[in-house]
Amino acid sequence: MPEATMICIDDSDWMRNGDFLPTRLQAQEDAVNVICRAKQQESPENTFGVSTFTRGKVLVTLTTTLGNIITRLHQVEPTGAIDFVVGVRIAHLALRHRKVKNAKMRIVAFVGSPVKQDDAELKKLAMRLKKENVSIDIVNFGEIEENSGKLESFIKYVNGGKAEATCHLVTIPASANQLSDALMTSPIIGASGNYSGGGSSGGGGAHGDFDFGVDPSADPELAMALRVSMEEERSRRQAEQRTTGEGSAEATTASTAPTETTAAAPTGGNEQLAQRVGGDAGAEFGMTEDEELMLALQMSMENQSGGGGEGTTGTTSTSESADAAWARELLVEEAVAMADGDEPMDDDDADIAEALNDPDVLRSVLSSLPGVDMESDTVQQVLSETAAQREASKKDGEEDDDSDDDL
Repeated sequence: MPEATMICIDDSDWMRNGDFLPTRLQAQEDAVNVICRAKQQESPENTFGVSTFTRGKVLVTLTTTLGNIITRLHQVEPTGAIDFVVGVRIAHLALRHRKVKNAKMRIVAFVGSPVKQDDAELKKLAMRLKKENVSIDIVNFGEIEENSGKLESFIKYVNGGKAEATCHLVTIPASANQLSDALMTSPIIGASGNYSGGGSSGGGGAHGDFDFGVDPSADPELAMALRVSMEEERSRRQAEQRTTGEGSAEATTASTAPTETTAAAPTGGNEQLAQRVGGDAGAEFGMTEDEELMLALQMSMENQSGGGGEGTTGTTSTSESADAAWARELLVEEAVAMADGDEPMDDDDADIAEALNDPDVLRSVLSSLPGVDMESDTVQQVLSETAAQREASKKDGEEDDDSDDDL
C-alpha cells in the first residue's frame, strides 16, 4: 500500500549551530534527501512533502518529484522558534488532502530546538493522531537533554495499545556529525535496528550492511550501476567457463583419436601386406604370384612416398623399409627363378620371363624401384647372369633352327 509522508523541518534560530556539519539546517537538508529517496525506492507510488515548524508553512505539497523538494529546502533561512503542535497539525492537514485516499499517512518531524509545549498538549495531539491513524517519527537532535522526556512520552501515547509500534523516536547525539548517516540504520527509512516504539536510540555514524558498500537510498544511481556491472561480470565469467569446458572436451577427444589411429596404422599395414603377399593368403584372394608381386611393389612404393605424413615414429619407418627391401628381394628372386627355369610357367609367366630375360628391360624395372642401388654387386651379378642366359638362349635357338633345316 502506498504511503504519503510529510516531513517537518526545524527552521528556528537554533539551526545556525555547527555541531552537525556544516550546520543543523543543512544537515536536515541532507537527511530529508535520504528519507525521500528511501520512500521513493520502497514504492514509486509513495509521495512526500515538506513543511516548517516556525512559520507553520507548507513548502512543497505531496509529490513524487524529489527535485522540487531539494530546490525549496535551499531557500529556507533559520528564524524564530518552533511551535511543535502547530507544525504537526499543519502537516496532518496536508496529509488529509492527499490524492491517493487509501495511502497511509506518516509525519517525520525534525526537532533540534527546545519544545515549549507541556505534556498535556502533547498528549492531546498524540491522541488525535492515533485516532486519525497517522504515524509519526521524530528525529531528536541538538537539544537532546531538554526534549527527550517530552518526546518519549509523546511517542508512547501515539503507540499506546498497538500490537506493533508504528511510530519511532530516533535520538542522534552531536558526536554523529551527520544526521543522514545516523538515519541510514534507523527504522525511519526501513533499516533494521534495536529500536523500541517509545525508546530512544543513540545514532552513531555507522552504516548498515549494503550491497557493494553503497546505500541505495543515498545514491540509487551508483548502486544500480554497481549492480549492473556485477551482473555483467558474472555473465562474462560463466561464458568463459562454458567455453573453457567445451574446449577441454574437444581437445581431449582430438588427442585420443589420433593416438589410436597412429598405434593401429603400422600393424594394419603389415597385416595387409602379409595377407596379400603371403603365398597361402594370396590364394584366398584368387591372385597369382605375379599379381601378388606387383601388389607388394605398389604397396611398398605407396608406403615410401605417402607414408611419411602419417607414420612419424621410428617403428613405422623401419617397417616400411623392411617391406620395401623384402619386395625388391622377392622381385629379384622371382626374376632369377624364372630365368633359371626352376618353376613351371604358363603363358603369362613365359611372357614375363621372356621380358625379364632382356637385360635392358630388367635394368629399367630395377632402376624404377626406390632404394635399389644399381651399382651393387647383387644387381650387377643378376644383370650379368641375365645377359649370359640371353646369349645362351639365342644360340640354342639358332642350333634348333639349323637342325630343323637339315631335316
